[in-house]
Amino acid sequence: MLVLSGAYRDELRPVTWWFPVVGRVPYKGFFDFEEAKRAEVDLKNDGYDTYLRPSPAFSTLGFFNDPLLSTTLGEDSLEIVNTVVHELTHNKFYAKGDAVFNESFANFVGARGAERFFMARGDTSSARRTEERWRDERMLAVVWERTFHSLDSAYKANPGDSAKVVRYAARDSVYARTRRLLVDSIGPQFRTIDPRYAALVRLDNASLFARMIYATGLPAFESVYESEGRDVRRALERIIREKQQK
Repeated sequence: MLVLSGAYRDELRPVTWWFPVVGRVPYKGFFDFEEAKRAEVDLKNDGYDTYLRPSPAFSTLGFFNDPLLSTTLGEDSLEIVNTVVHELTHNKFYAKGDAVFNESFANFVGARGAERFFMARGDTSSARRTEERWRDERMLAVVWERTFHSLDSAYKANPGDSAKVVRYAARDSVYARTRRLLVDSIGPQFRTIDPRYAALVRLDNASLFARMIYATGLPAFESVYESEGRDVRRALERIIREKQQK
């Protein structure tokens, strides 16, 4: 399966699609790869940043039996467990029209749930490795959030159609700083991610939005997890309860 994201180049606004049940979401999945590539070309021709990438799995939100894709089975055991728990989280709770909460929440539960899975089976090595991967992901989440806010400030400082060229230049400057941060500071700290990722990861508005969907509010989820005695189930239920009360 391929997933397509799009975003405006001179403002922080994603392209969205509307579907029954789930509402409006900032990505679209394709089983037909040629159709996905055509959709990406159409977005590019309309002047958007685009980000087309493979997805290891998807959820039908409990309406049907979810498939376990070959792309999922190609991963190591840590990623397989994380992915399965992530997708099962969507079956437990899904806030209509709030993809950022849904995916970031499931990302948190997938990581902490996988850690609990391995600990329950006495596999402390895999549990420790899962914790290290989650540490790397949270470290990157801070980078994406910082980049997002820097872009937001740069765009707001240069409003109006006449300042488009200035916003493009500001955008390039922000992403250049992000690249230096990744290469010089973040990459050397990775424990589970190939350090080459820092120099190779794609940086544009579409890919930034795609990452922010899975990396927003992670410190808040972690705070609940810690306050609930590092009990995944209790943390999950409390976060859902608080979300429903808003």
